[in-house]
Amino acid sequence: MTLNDSHCHFFSTPFFSALGRQMKGADPVAPHRTALERLTWESPGTSEELADRWIAELDRARVQRAAIIASIPGDGGSVSAAVKRHPRRLVGFFMVDPSDAEAPAKAEDMVDSGRLRVACLFPAMHRVSLKDERIRRIFEVMAARPGAALFVHCGVLKVGVRTKLGLPSRFDIGLGNPLDLVALAHDFPGLPLIIPHFGAGFFREALMAADACPNIHLDTSSSNKWIAYHPGLTLVDVFRQALAVTGPDRLLFGSDSSFFPRGWVRDVHDQQTRALDALGVSSDVRNRIFGGNFDRLFPIAAN
Repeated sequence: MTLNDSHCHFFSTPFFSALGRQMKGADPVAPHRTALERLTWESPGTSEELADRWIAELDRARVQRAAIIASIPGDGGSVSAAVKRHPRRLVGFFMVDPSDAEAPAKAEDMVDSGRLRVACLFPAMHRVSLKDERIRRIFEVMAARPGAALFVHCGVLKVGVRTKLGLPSRFDIGLGNPLDLVALAHDFPGLPLIIPHFGAGFFREALMAADACPNIHLDTSSSNKWIAYHPGLTLVDVFRQALAVTGPDRLLFGSDSSFFPRGWVRDVHDQQTRALDALGVSSDVRNRIFGGNFDRLFPIAAN
């Protein structure tokens, strides 16, 4: 079975530097060191070194390909360098802040570079409603580029690394309702949209949106702790209902792996495997969720 991962964070040195600069008493010359020392995580080194580390980790876990996400706006260059180094193994995602007036132009540049394919929107983080005209402009840019897609984080948003560093996360999760995507999805039917974590607490709404819009996909990533907000719901139930609504072709396996030395989070894969085992899904369905749908959305370039 082909195993691909649609959700891994590329925690680069610039990412840790951005966090370090928000900490009191950070090293002004190397703020990333301050953050890493507090976290007791390994230094990522250069983008190329981190890319090599990820490839070794994917090889160890027998993961063929993975999406890597630039986890702060402006860090697309780190992911681009990683994809340039391993173009057949890594698919580049980059974060966009729609409140930045230059965001559409920056998104154009990122995709037109030829290495990044997916823009990531975090409405709760950047406090921009999905109904805002600034969001529509990002959709227009991405829809005009064949092979591009949009990742839209909906529901509960908790950034664990910020919590560990004692940094505030002033997010407005009310802005992350998947139903607010429906009009945009209808207006840009050729643009694949990915909602991670089954909607992260807005599961019902994510299913409703996906039922209405065939270009909406759900990724299965992370521990899915949001299930606690739905009394009696289990991961088995989540997969059963998602398969009943979207079918097997719009579910993308994701782990939400991010830092080292933890590396690739096998527990997430194993939990989801057990859930699908409990449902008795066919090997064909399993292959689509764990690998085939990713390869269809993000085919390896011929050159």
